[in-house]
Amino acid sequence: MLNLNLIQHCANILGETLDFNGPADMKLSNYFRQHGELGQKDRGEIAECIYGILRRLRFLKKINEDDENYKKLVISWLIKIEGRSVRDLETSLNKEEIEWAKSLKSKDTDKYTWPEKLSLPDWLWDLLVEQYGIDEAIILGRSFLEPAKLDIRVNTVKIGRDELIKLLAKEVTDIEATTYSPHGIRISRGTSLSRNPLFVEGKIEVQDESSQILSFVVDAKRGMMVADFCAGAGGKSLAIGAIMKNTGRIYAYDISEKRIANLGKRLKKSGLSNLFAQKIKNEKDTKLKKLHGKFDRVLADVPCSGTGTFRRNPDLKWKNSIQDLDELNVKQLAILEEAKKLVKKEGRLIYSTCSLLKKENELIVEAFLKQNENFKSISVDDILIKNQIPLSTGNFLKLTPNNQKTDGFFAAVFERIE
Repeated sequence: MLNLNLIQHCANILGETLDFNGPADMKLSNYFRQHGELGQKDRGEIAECIYGILRRLRFLKKINEDDENYKKLVISWLIKIEGRSVRDLETSLNKEEIEWAKSLKSKDTDKYTWPEKLSLPDWLWDLLVEQYGIDEAIILGRSFLEPAKLDIRVNTVKIGRDELIKLLAKEVTDIEATTYSPHGIRISRGTSLSRNPLFVEGKIEVQDESSQILSFVVDAKRGMMVADFCAGAGGKSLAIGAIMKNTGRIYAYDISEKRIANLGKRLKKSGLSNLFAQKIKNEKDTKLKKLHGKFDRVLADVPCSGTGTFRRNPDLKWKNSIQDLDELNVKQLAILEEAKKLVKKEGRLIYSTCSLLKKENELIVEAFLKQNENFKSISVDDILIKNQIPLSTGNFLKLTPNNQKTDGFFAAVFERIE
């Protein structure tokens, strides 16, 4: 529950965050660095408030009649979402704010549209209804309003999950094994791990269960050559390396020097010796040519709208448009077209996104297969069964926060047949 002395801090951060020029977590980190007087508890409460407002931003703006007063946004969140009373807030408000706060109680929100109630942009709501139907779209929209717990991947190169749970249970009370990933643990959100010895020693990594499942869908075996074509900070590469029991070779490629450097730090404490990180200029980098047709597995976890991560990254809802989606589609298909060149005969290409939208998922798969008759789609369900993952989603991996309680995720697997 937010300490009322922190209301102005929250309003200040909203003023910096709602220009959507940069990730919300970065804006929070910058603000906390500038305000060293804020302790860990204060920072946790402020972060909870900011993310709570971002999740329900359209609804709260509607209540405020689009008033750009950031303090009023905080107050409306406290009263309409957190259920705080006006009397509880009076010592932190002036007379005008108290009268305005009292008027919130009588605001009739029943007539708001569904995208207003669920705080979704109209273009995205229309796509969700078209794809899922209105009833499922409402359920999905409501799931975006709930914060996600913190998922951890156990680094099985160093420790087993059962042993890790026993050790972590000494410090964390809300802890459980993940339902689908045999390497996953779920704990309460807000748990700080950065200085925990288990994290410092590389025995655990923060990674959503959906990404852990994807690492099993890659289905890399001992001794194989694997390419992670859009590796980012390398979480999936590290997970695949552990599944391969530190054998074979994994090449992690990314265009960002910073992300590759971050992967280097994580790699040092992972205990893996089969992972090699390399920066590339883009998906057409000439240094990749000599590796054409060499890889058993190529993972292309492409840039996307991030609709599956709204519980963790609610600011993403307000950063994209339908035009951005069209541009992403072009990029996604272009990356696939380059990634396919690395796959050897009878090798596999895995396409994945953290999106819930057909435009970025099934329609990209259809377009790729139409253009590439030397690849065929193979069933993800068969791969999951073989890897003893207790999950069935059909020919593709399709995860949603309302069904599997993971981030939304999609994956398709192609096999090169000639």
